[in-house]
Amino acid sequence: MESIQNVLVVAIVFSAIYGVIKLIIRRKERLLMIEKGTNLPELKSEGFTFSSLKFGVFFTGIGIGILVANILCVTTRLQPEVAYFSMVFLFGGLSLVIHHLIEGRKKIE
Repeated sequence: MESIQNVLVVAIVFSAIYGVIKLIIRRKERLLMIEKGTNLPELKSEGFTFSSLKFGVFFTGIGIGILVANILCVTTRLQPEVAYFSMVFLFGGLSLVIHHLIEGRKKIE
């Protein structure tokens, strides 16, 4: 269980560092564009976006994966590392497929 926590902490730290660097680079690019007098690319104003739905479905899937992995660890002899990683990836991936299906239906309407 301790190794899973270590992996998650490292993944979160690297994700946070990546996000901060990406934001800094984007800000510098926009400032340079303003200084040169070029127009900033217009923000997409297509109306409803599915990003919040995607994240909601994705994190719900990960939560269900963690719950199922915990149940598997308690009721079977499956190793915790195998159970947690496989269930998180399985349910996270399934949730993204579900999101894709929902988004496809909404765009058709």
